[in-house]
Amino acid sequence: MLKKYLCIIGVALLVLVTLLSGGCNKADDTRLKIVTTTALIQQIVERIGGNYVTVSNIIPPAQCPGHFDVKPADIQSLADADLFLMHGWQGEKFSQTLIDSVNNSELEVVKINISGNWMVPSVQSQAVDEVLRILSEFDTAHTSNYQQAADDYKAKISAEETKIQGELAAANLAGIGVLCASMQADFLTWVGFSIAGTYGEADSLTPQVVADLVDKGNESNVSLVIDNLQSGADVGKGIAEELGARRIIISNFPGGFANTETWEKALDYNVELILGAVK
Repeated sequence: MLKKYLCIIGVALLVLVTLLSGGCNKADDTRLKIVTTTALIQQIVERIGGNYVTVSNIIPPAQCPGHFDVKPADIQSLADADLFLMHGWQGEKFSQTLIDSVNNSELEVVKINISGNWMVPSVQSQAVDEVLRILSEFDTAHTSNYQQAADDYKAKISAEETKIQGELAAANLAGIGVLCASMQADFLTWVGFSIAGTYGEADSLTPQVVADLVDKGNESNVSLVIDNLQSGADVGKGIAEELGARRIIISNFPGGFANTETWEKALDYNVELILGAVK
């Protein structure tokens, strides 16, 4: 009987050791803990980093990077992170004082200085190259994995560009007069529009600025006003009404609208809105 109990205890101990050893798996702990400022960086890091990174993003994708409040949870994310990736835009509210306040001496802060609108395929590809360089530098053990993921994503970017250009070619967008939010000017130029004029956020639209924009719109036969979701969805509403023009709202960030969490989905959504407005 004693031997039977000892056998049962031995089996129980073996099971317990097995469970504990599985629960103490360090695989997750060895992943790079990365905090990003925007969804533009986040979705690239997630796609290239895969299972070798964990990513927390701070600025909601539908919100302007210059108009958000840092939350305690954001500070905690930085306190626990290995790497903080930011654009370094003037509007980003991440001063060195704020970064120092998290008291994380191991935190590496890297600014991704890619100019242009990241929704444009060529700019998206540049951003992929830069994220690849950063991840490979900080995690040399998985450089080949990052490289393969980056190559796969860039192939998707190229295929997406070919598809979109085919859709846009038949629309003759160059013949349509457009006024747009300044943050969308680069993207809309890539799309094929000739931009008659641009405008900033709501607080920059003085009566004189609005009058000048309406004059430009009339002179250029503007029939479409395009707002940027993140800089104010209704900024161009009054201008469009003055001109009797159609108006749409597009996004500069993946995830700004529902079901647009990747770059491709966000691009498809923007182009769908544009083509729908010009038909």
